[in-house]
Amino acid sequence: MFLKPDYNIKNIYSINLDELKSQGINALLFDLDSTLMGSKTGFYTEKTLEWLEKVRKDFFIGVVSNNNNPVYIEKVKTCSDFPVVFGAHKPDIKVTEKFMSEHNLKPETTCFVGDRPLTDIACGKNLGCKTILVDSITADTEHFIVRFARWLERLSVKK
Repeated sequence: MFLKPDYNIKNIYSINLDELKSQGINALLFDLDSTLMGSKTGFYTEKTLEWLEKVRKDFFIGVVSNNNNPVYIEKVKTCSDFPVVFGAHKPDIKVTEKFMSEHNLKPETTCFVGDRPLTDIACGKNLGCKTILVDSITADTEHFIVRFARWLERLSVKK
C-alpha cells in the first residue's frame, strides 16, 4: 500500500502556514508523540509552545493520539491548552470523526499532521483532509533501531 501525503517535510516548524491558509485550511490536527512532543515525554518544548502560539492566531489546533496510558494522558492534559483526544486507534477514523464533529471541523478545511504514514497520514487521507508527513521532532536523538523502523515504514510513502 502506498500513501502520498500532500506535503512531506522535515518537521512541524517547516509547515508553510501561509500556504495552508491560502488553500482555505483553518484547522490543524496533530499527532502527539514524536510530532508535537518527544515520544512519551508528556511535555512540549519552549520552541514548540512558541510555534503553537503563532499557529493559534489563524488555525484551530487539536491533537489526535493513539496513546491510552491514563497516567500519560493526565500529564499531557495538564500542559495542553487545546483539545486533545486519546485512544484514537488511527488509522481508524471513528474517534477522529467524532472529535471533528464536536469541534465543527470539516475535512476540506482541515489538515492532519503526523510522523507516521501508516497511522497519521492514512487516517487523514481516509477522512478527506490534507495531510502533512513530518519527521520525528526528536529525529536527531532517536536510537538507531527507531530510525531504522521509521525508514522501513516510510517505504510505504509514494514520493
